[in-house]
Amino acid sequence: MVKMRLARRGRKKLSIFDIVVADARAPRDGKFIEKIGTYNPSTNPASIVIQDDRAFHWLMAGAQPSDTVRAMLSYKGIMYKRHLQIGVDKGALTQEAADGKLAEWLTAKEAIVQSKVSTLSKSKQDAAKARKEAETKVKEARAEAIRKKAEVPVTAPTVETATEAEAPSTEAQA
Repeated sequence: MVKMRLARRGRKKLSIFDIVVADARAPRDGKFIEKIGTYNPSTNPASIVIQDDRAFHWLMAGAQPSDTVRAMLSYKGIMYKRHLQIGVDKGALTQEAADGKLAEWLTAKEAIVQSKVSTLSKSKQDAAKARKEAETKVKEARAEAIRKKAEVPVTAPTVETATEAEAPSTEAQA
């Protein structure tokens, strides 16, 4: 039995996975038949790079994807393409209609992904702007505190010298 699954690589806490086609009896990171893509969960959104034609070929040849790989193939539209191709093979629809439906689905999916990416970048920019404003407020508060501290010693010695000047004159009188 042939399976499509993930093979881990990368260092501790920074994993990257290869999407491979392998014999079900082979170990997770062991021998595989073909590498068809990569998956990087560290990025947001996660980076999925798959050779669509090879993944589709293996699906049609009977390879069984793992749950995670099935979700990735679904995300990329390869499972939908397989579904449409089975419909074409059975005669339920024509190849042109299936290609049209797939193209429509892919454009809608791309729009969703782009909106998420733009939302994430906008929120990142807003967070950076808020951080900068907070840093500016802290900087101004520190500058004000330093300014006040510098003013207090200047006025205090003049008061003390005046008090000290009066003290000897009262002692001289006594």
